[in-house]
Amino acid sequence: MNKEMSLLFRAIPLMMGAICLAYGLYIWNRGPTPDNVVSGHVVTFLTAICIALFSTAATIIRQLTDTYGPGYRAALPVLGYAAGIIAVICGLTFVARIPHADGFVAGHVVFGIGLITCCVATVAASSTKFVLIPRNSKAAPDTKPDNAFNEGTATILLAVPIICTVVGLAWGFALLTKQHSGSEYMVAGHVLVGLSLVCGSLIALVASVLRQIQNTYGDREHRSWPLLVAVLGGINILWGLAVLVSGDDPARLAPGWVLIGLGIVCWSILSKVLLLALVWRRSFPLADRIPLIPVMTALSCLFIAGFLFEAGLDEPAYYVPARIMVGLGAVCFTLFSIVSILESGTSGGD
Repeated sequence: MNKEMSLLFRAIPLMMGAICLAYGLYIWNRGPTPDNVVSGHVVTFLTAICIALFSTAATIIRQLTDTYGPGYRAALPVLGYAAGIIAVICGLTFVARIPHADGFVAGHVVFGIGLITCCVATVAASSTKFVLIPRNSKAAPDTKPDNAFNEGTATILLAVPIICTVVGLAWGFALLTKQHSGSEYMVAGHVLVGLSLVCGSLIALVASVLRQIQNTYGDREHRSWPLLVAVLGGINILWGLAVLVSGDDPARLAPGWVLIGLGIVCWSILSKVLLLALVWRRSFPLADRIPLIPVMTALSCLFIAGFLFEAGLDEPAYYVPARIMVGLGAVCFTLFSIVSILESGTSGGD
């Protein structure tokens, strides 16, 4: 990877994060209406995911360009985890201190974004030994590589996205059991479950990276991990469609469309998991086309946002999902950077 491309792939997450931050703050400061509070908070904190993705991008690129020192090994994952922890704390604070339904919804969604950010930061932490992947791909199966993670470290890293997924699902379903108490429980519950399924997709990514670094990636995992992510994305999309057709209450529109957007994000993550599977100990001539997947998912989010903006002229309930979908499009495009880096790193080892 040349210097110019390495700079570009590191700049993309930062640019998308800046867009989410600027757009979110713009919405946030337009006025204290419920729609502005929810969409402003959510879009602003999508910046945290972009920061964690930058940590991942920089971690891998610096290894590929031989500029990865001990300071970066510690600082980059810490940056991602810091963004995630801040989002989690802010989400809990919003739930506790904003005494309205909009604060309740925004707080739970920001909390879920924080969980995703912690999972992405774990991808960065798992990738600190990324250069072992192309080497192991050419080595004999089950050969213990030098400098791989010890079993305890690998277990802890894999446990992070699993815990985030379980916590998010448990809290989301708990909210759904109380949806008769108000629409805010229904909205927050559905979206938090959807965010947790994104965390579930990141389990597959962390596991794929770890097991290839440990050289324990088996034949069945070529199919099982990509299938898991594809199924979770499909569940989000089908769940969103089910919510949209579940009745006439306008409150269903925001969670329905956001769930669809989160399903699209899962399929963006699929591109990374799929690439790792397809090039492991085999040749895949179309590997350099896989980065087109997050480009298509980003465009899908933006096209959907365009339709929702138009629909919002007649139905105000489309206001929130239209703006959140723009932020999700930025996250998907950030994943294009990560997949392109993975493609460069794995093909370099062939």
